[in-house]
Amino acid sequence: MRNALAPYLIDPVVANALNEDLGRAGDITTQAVISPNISAVAVLASRKSGICCGVDIANHVFKYIDPSIKFEKYINDGDLLSEKSIIARIEGSAQTILTAERVALNFLGHLSGIATQTSKYVTRIAHMRSKICDTRKTTPTLRLFEKYAVKCGGGVNHRFGLDDAVLIKDNHIAIAGGVSEALKAVKKNIGHLVKIEIEVDTLSQLEEALVSGVDAILLDNMSLLDLTQAVRMIGNSAISEASGNVTFDTVEQIAQTGVDLISIGALTHSAPSLDVGLDVVVT
Repeated sequence: MRNALAPYLIDPVVANALNEDLGRAGDITTQAVISPNISAVAVLASRKSGICCGVDIANHVFKYIDPSIKFEKYINDGDLLSEKSIIARIEGSAQTILTAERVALNFLGHLSGIATQTSKYVTRIAHMRSKICDTRKTTPTLRLFEKYAVKCGGGVNHRFGLDDAVLIKDNHIAIAGGVSEALKAVKKNIGHLVKIEIEVDTLSQLEEALVSGVDAILLDNMSLLDLTQAVRMIGNSAISEASGNVTFDTVEQIAQTGVDLISIGALTHSAPSLDVGLDVVVT
């Protein structure tokens, strides 16, 4: 099981999702059809195999509406799901179960999809030293959840936002007037504990970055030949990161160059949702 997200981080996102779905009048269908004194039992179940992520978030969805709901999980985040795994059992108000169903499943399916996609990439290069890493190409307001899902799939996290590390990209370099100029300005204006990474797309830019000194270097859209040479040039002087047009078919060749990290935006922006459902248990 991966380190769980703290409840205070989950609740605001869950509240926004429920506000979006329930609006001003709540679940008018369930309120009209189901009496408030009726209880029910339901299970969350997978329809496809994959990696589970979002169980505790789903729990928060149900408990946010009704704290008395009983939620018993059988599978933890990061665990393998079979095609018919029972993820959790829910017991309590039928109205609550039906009202919370879609939001809970949206989180669970989306995050399990990211964890599953990440796991496929991680497994593909498990015999190599490179690590699979995410990016900031995430769904607005869901970055924390999506990066957590990447960890559940065996990947590692890049920076969480613009405020926790410096990453000098091509447009910064263009406006600053070059690699050396951008690095000189950054080192003058940031705190001594802040890590610095710079994006380069040519070996000449890389050489300039190495002379100036950085903590990490993002090798953007380089050919395999240039990537291999770049890794040799960097040696142990900085962390090397390959990025750009990484696919399941190319990731193994990229890892063979010896880069430390391979960052993939598709982990979060293109992962298909894993098919999970909620089934009411009829007794």
